Amino acid sequence: MTDVTIPATGREWHLVSRPVGWPAPENFALVEAPVREPAEGEVLVRNEYLSVDPYMRGRMSSAKSYAEPFELGKVMHGAAVGRVVASKAEGFAPGDQVVHWFGWREWSTFKAATAVKVDPELAPLRAYLSVLGMTGLTAYAGLLRTAALKEGDVVFVSGAAGAVGSMVGQIAKLKGASRVVGSAGSDEKVAKLLGEYGFDAAFNYKDGPVAEQLAKAAPDGIDVYFDNVGGEHLEAALGALNLHGRIAVCGMISQYNATEPPAGPRNLARLIQTRGRIEGFLVGDHYDLQPQFVQEVGGWLGEGRLRHEETVVDGFEHTLDAFLGLLRGENTGKMLVRLAG
Repeated sequence: MTDVTIPATGREWHLVSRPVGWPAPENFALVEAPVREPAEGEVLVRNEYLSVDPYMRGRMSSAKSYAEPFELGKVMHGAAVGRVVASKAEGFAPGDQVVHWFGWREWSTFKAATAVKVDPELAPLRAYLSVLGMTGLTAYAGLLRTAALKEGDVVFVSGAAGAVGSMVGQIAKLKGASRVVGSAGSDEKVAKLLGEYGFDAAFNYKDGPVAEQLAKAAPDGIDVYFDNVGGEHLEAALGALNLHGRIAVCGMISQYNATEPPAGPRNLARLIQTRGRIEGFLVGDHYDLQPQFVQEVGGWLGEGRLRHEETVVDGFEHTLDAFLGLLRGENTGKMLVRLAG
């Protein structure tokens, strides 16, 4: 076992009603639940960092999607990293640090086969939820495989100061893009894109029509658009798309809380003119790239060629605040929750 005292109960977040439009605190409840000792093949983990992500908003709806909806009155799920405190699974011992999918709780008991051991000496523990985790692989696979980036391409990234977007822009530069353009929701984020992340041009989408600002930032059009936003951004990208351009759809955060269908894009016929391609993707379909991804991205990190940032909210009780802040765009880089203690 371990020298960590295992409590009888721990806190966890439940979904108690399905949000209509923007999620509100009354849709959730912070509850006490029993902490279960591991059965054969299981581990008990004390979580240290939790991830909150835009896709979680979709799982709060009952609509059919690529993942099962969160159950009402039950704890939600998400990526987390923590320390094993008790194990009945071969290959896992107390003290091991692991990434798993049973977040939104302080203590998690689950089948050890679903966890991945990580090395805190290689990178800070929280990096395994961001640059070396699902976030990093999403950027890597979406840009290089789905959008098929080629050397010399002009790349446009929406939500570019976010966890995925900031990595997309940097990877594009490292892989030989001729110009990388990003959009963000504040002047501070725009400055960060230009100063820290090495984007060639960036603009605040709140300052005017996206199409007009994109035309100034990429006067010769774009070859690749990495879409995190949808809506007006996607329409603008379609309008700027060059011959044989590619659009990788990672997310459409502008629509997640909408109660009415989006008005557009209204210019999909541009795909005929440009012989362009638009394709959605899920990171779960690309885990065969994991070894290549870790080797290449880990190398860039070690060489200091890739910057990453996390916005860390302290305290498990503030997990919901972090999630709602993410939807409002209050994060720069990956939004994480650091558990107290």
